[in-house]
Amino acid sequence: METTLAIIKPDAYKDGNSGKIIDRIISEGFTIKEMKQIHMTKENAEGFYEVHRDRPFYDELTNFMSSGNCVVLSLGRDNAVSKWREVIGATNPEEAAEGTIRALYGKNTGNNAVHGSDSAENGMIESNYFF
Repeated sequence: METTLAIIKPDAYKDGNSGKIIDRIISEGFTIKEMKQIHMTKENAEGFYEVHRDRPFYDELTNFMSSGNCVVLSLGRDNAVSKWREVIGATNPEEAAEGTIRALYGKNTGNNAVHGSDSAENGMIESNYFF
């Protein structure tokens, strides 16, 4: 069983979409191994997104992720990373396939409702960051 990290970001949380997204996670065959609601500090967000520190969107991203409550989930299933990325859709909700989480609940590239790990290795690293 592979592990991936999912985050229901502050925009989706604020808009009341957490329950819908969790229902979708379950209906897609994921096991929720661990889950908690948090309000990331700026320092937590900076640590989590350290890999992006030199990217132009880093400050905007870490400010956004520390702007409100979110839900972090460690998810398990066969091919968890690729399946979760399929379910959430493209980073830009306007480019995300119809019916994906980002197409349904995302607003733009910055406020795109959810996070998903990009590899099995990062799925474990990211899950361990929060759990």
